[in-house]
Parts: sequence; C-alpha cells; structure tokens
Amino acid sequence: MKNVPSQSFTEPLQQRWSELMPGVSLLALAEPVPGGLIHRARLNKGTVIPAHIHSANEYVQVLSGTVVTGGRLCAAGTLWVTPGDVRQGPHVAIDDVELLTVRLGPMGVFED
Repeated sequence: MKNVPSQSFTEPLQQRWSELMPGVSLLALAEPVPGGLIHRARLNKGTVIPAHIHSANEYVQVLSGTVVTGGRLCAAGTLWVTPGDVRQGPHVAIDDVELLTVRLGPMGVFED
C-alpha cells in the first residue's frame, strides 16, 4: 500500500505562544524550509523590534493594529516584502499589533 501524505491540524488549545523579547510574542505555525518560519507575532503598543537583517526573503502582513517600519506607517492589511540580506526595521508598534510572517531562512541578527 502506498504511503499517502495527509493534512495535519493544530487546534487553538494546542498552540503555544513564546516570548521573543519583552513586548513581542511569537506563535510558530510551520517551518516551510530548514531554518525558515511561518509565524504570528504580537507586539504590545510601544514595543520596538530593533533593526535587523535576515539572510532570506521575508513576507509580513499586518493582521491588526498599526506599525511603523521602513519609515512607513503600516495599518491592518498592509503587506511588506524584505529581500534577504536587506536591513529592515526598526518596527515600532503604534498600538497593539498582530503580524503574520513568512521567513524563508534563519532568523538573523538584531542590532542593539
């Protein structure tokens, strides 16, 4: 009998948020490529994620709230794409924010 792939599901009660840094929580959803990550992020109002670089492309959509990044005010629905090895941020949460991110490689290094 042939081994056929199947869908997998994670119920909300099985999902675990973890703290990335003060004011930022992540919910890992999937690893699309080795070292990459699809995740949701919650930023508390006033939180700043320092400027940083990822070695791979990253796609971010604002699900709720407003964040400033790249000198631009991004409201719910905004999608931004940052190519690998391009400096991005800082990301500043104007109010409570939730983001959906697809990063196609390792996390990278945050600046001080």
